[in-house]
Amino acid sequence: MLLAGRTVVVSGVGAGLGHRVAAAVVRDGGNAVLGARTAAHLAASAAEIDPSGRHTAHLTTDITDEARCRALAGLALERFGRIDAVIHVAARDDHFGGVEDADFAAWQAVVDVNLLGTLRMTRACLPGLKERGGSVVLIGTQSSVAAPSQVRQAAYAASKGALTSAMYSMAREFGPYRIRVNTVLPGWMWGPPVQAYVRLTARSEGVPEAEVRGRLAERMALPDLATDGDVAEAAVFLASDRARAITGQSLLVNAGELMR
Repeated sequence: MLLAGRTVVVSGVGAGLGHRVAAAVVRDGGNAVLGARTAAHLAASAAEIDPSGRHTAHLTTDITDEARCRALAGLALERFGRIDAVIHVAARDDHFGGVEDADFAAWQAVVDVNLLGTLRMTRACLPGLKERGGSVVLIGTQSSVAAPSQVRQAAYAASKGALTSAMYSMAREFGPYRIRVNTVLPGWMWGPPVQAYVRLTARSEGVPEAEVRGRLAERMALPDLATDGDVAEAAVFLASDRARAITGQSLLVNAGELMR
């Protein structure tokens, strides 16, 4: 029970990675405080993870709104009396393209969520984290260190790369309070977004979905894609005391596609 008695704030809880993270927190003995913009997603996720309602709480939260970030952190303290970790899943990844054709207003919106929104949510949780130490876990992306050839998402990669850079500063700043800050870097992660990519690519090429997935898996050292569940397990490990001496680090969870 990696998180027995601990309370973890999880942002960006929808049908994919955020749900998997929250479920792993509760499975491992913790309390999960769920935030996302869509109330229906939150309610459905909480009901599935914890039908009794004893180990979850949730609140609609837009991480571009500092007041809503403070409200989510406040809910964790009000309901469970502590914050031991925050795992940042909330992200905006719907802008495609590179620099030559960039709409920098759209880039700014991506940065406001992925970088500044994550920092807002972190700051809102700091008073609780400082009481007894804890963990901040950022969800980054492999594309911030190695751009994929299949999909161009320069704004997303740049915003997540900036977040990884911020991790180093936060690890130093928060270290005296025994607050650790680490990043999980997923690659091609089998979950709703990649499943949608596989479906659309298979349809456009007129080939079976298994063929498209197989082409992606050929890039990996292991014979399949990492899943959103695999990424959730890494995040929960970093949130736990098993990682008590790990801070300022980035962990690739990518089935060995990129090794560093």
